[in-house]
Amino acid sequence: MNKIEHIGIAVKDIEGSKELFEKLFGTRQYKVEEVASEGVKTSFFQVGPNKIELLEATREDSPIAKYIEKKGEGIHHIAFEVDDIAKEIARLKDEGFMVLNEQPKKGADNKLVAFLHPKSSNGVLVELCQEIKVAAK
Repeated sequence: MNKIEHIGIAVKDIEGSKELFEKLFGTRQYKVEEVASEGVKTSFFQVGPNKIELLEATREDSPIAKYIEKKGEGIHHIAFEVDDIAKEIARLKDEGFMVLNEQPKKGADNKLVAFLHPKSSNGVLVELCQEIKVAAK
C-alpha cells in the first residue's frame, strides 16, 4: 500500500454537510459524483495532501443507508492507494483477510475499488483504490 488515498464520511444530507465541511476545511469541494451501482452520491475535498469523501445514500437499500441506520453519521471507511489492486486483493486473501470484492469494481474519483470486511480488520472498513489509467491515444 502506498498511502492513505482518502477517508470516507457517511452523511445523511450531503448538501448541508458540504457547507459544514467547507467551513471546517476552509476550502470548497472539488468534485461531486454519483455511483449509481452503489446507491451513493459523493463529494470530495482536498485538504492539504489528504482527501475527504462525503457519502450520502441515494436509495434506502444502499450500503451507506444501512450504515447510517445502524451506526449514524461518521467515519465510514479509510481508503489506501495501491499500484495493482488485483495483486493486493490476492495478497490480502492469502494473509487471511475477508475480501468483500473478489474483483475490483468502478468507484468514484476515477478509481477501481475493493473492500475488506471490517470483521477481519479490527472493525475498520478498508477500501483499496487504484487509479484507472487512460490509454494514450
